Amino acid sequence: MSNTFRELLKKVGSGVHTGKDLSRQEAAIATRMLLLQEATSAQIGAFMIAHRIKRPTSEELAGMLDAYEQIGPKLQPTKPVTVFGNPYDGRSRTATVIPLTALLLATAGIPVVMHGGDCMPTKYGVPLGEIWHGLGVDFSQLTLPQVEQLLEKTGLGFIYLPQHFPQAQELVPYREQIGKRPPLATAELIWSPCAGDYHLVAGYVHPPTEVRFRKTFELRGVSNFTLVKGLEGSCDLPRDRTAIIAISQPDAEDGFERLLLHPRDYGLAGKEVPFDSTAQLLVQMQEVLQGKSSPLMPAAIWNSGFYLWRCGVYPDLSTGFTQAETLFKSGDVAQKLEEISYAIASM
Repeated sequence: MSNTFRELLKKVGSGVHTGKDLSRQEAAIATRMLLLQEATSAQIGAFMIAHRIKRPTSEELAGMLDAYEQIGPKLQPTKPVTVFGNPYDGRSRTATVIPLTALLLATAGIPVVMHGGDCMPTKYGVPLGEIWHGLGVDFSQLTLPQVEQLLEKTGLGFIYLPQHFPQAQELVPYREQIGKRPPLATAELIWSPCAGDYHLVAGYVHPPTEVRFRKTFELRGVSNFTLVKGLEGSCDLPRDRTAIIAISQPDAEDGFERLLLHPRDYGLAGKEVPFDSTAQLLVQMQEVLQGKSSPLMPAAIWNSGFYLWRCGVYPDLSTGFTQAETLFKSGDVAQKLEEISYAIASM
């Protein structure tokens, strides 16, 4: 048993009247001990559920990310990249388009990095890795240098937890045992496995999370970010309601700008495409890649066009949407998928 960890556990687990928040340094120590399994199983489980009930502060999230940065994988891209943070436990109600968005951005010359693992508690939704595998791209066997090489060559990289961050992967069973997402699941959304210059995109569900994220970014010196109240907490913008987005704006008083985007203003409003099965989702994605009429096409254009604009490829949203549709229907995005698949097969 770790006495050091026990004292940290006592701080977060003492209840509303006597419990205390951890300092950034204490949160980093606790997270490091979690990742390195220096605490007992009882201590780890107790800490996760106690911290979940208390809710992490921005200072604690900053400390958790400090530990992730110290222990986790770190790509060294030669160009600025866009990092997408989506919930590791996947999607179960709505069809995702984020892999299509990533492919289109890579096609347009914007390098993209994603991260995640296998089917995971507590939602047990379809994970990104499974979707990529269904599209013919298997990141699971690549070494970290190979991921770096793939990112440099094709503009797309994926950090696969079991292969590239086994310390984090070993904590996954605790999520099932406690039956709740621990604060680690919150930190993952705003974790960047990249050194250097990056644009961090993260999804969230509850409005207070956005404020917490922005304060965490301020503490950690993250100045280029996009936060989306997305579908199921992902980076996918909704089409059945107004999209609520916060983007970094150094010249603004609070360092960010609030965007309220109405898809109907661009002719892209509609019902969300339901997720029925991975097989059906893959068929819908292939239809988009082939430029065919698909229920997923408007969502792919809506999201890809927005991120083309946000990443500075085009000066306005309307042009972003137009060019996104052109890239999908021209076959250029499908060609990028083939390029990535071939590059992995050649490694």
